[in-house]
Amino acid sequence: METVGTATDVWTRKTAVGEKRDLWSAMKRGFRGRCPRCGEGKLFRAFLKTANDCSACGLDFTPHRADDLPAYLVIVIVGHIMVPLALSIETHFSPPVWLQLATYLPLTLVLSVLLLQPVKGAVVGLQWALRMHGFDENPPDGIPPV
Repeated sequence: METVGTATDVWTRKTAVGEKRDLWSAMKRGFRGRCPRCGEGKLFRAFLKTANDCSACGLDFTPHRADDLPAYLVIVIVGHIMVPLALSIETHFSPPVWLQLATYLPLTLVLSVLLLQPVKGAVVGLQWALRMHGFDENPPDGIPPV
């Protein structure tokens, strides 16, 4: 009979216990543009560029992979705000088309720009809390970093 692993390869609750990470706290901190771990350091160095690490606790932000998810989420959120608003205004007031375009297009643009950074911060907080994309203390062997 062949053994599959050694005593050090066996998974137990004790081996899986690491730093406790609260999902909602991490997402709220990221939404505010703060470090998902401590809530003190800045998450962004520019509008959508994350800092390399937290100035307060030293958490490395480079492994995050938010990619296009924040943009998709912003499209969904702004769409769920603007479509009912436009339908309600059209149903009740029926303003001219030029007034609708002059109102809805800038409002959509402003909402999108204002929500993009907080949503990206929340996604980075989500990834940290769920130990995704290199935010794990014990990455598996044989998998190169991204």
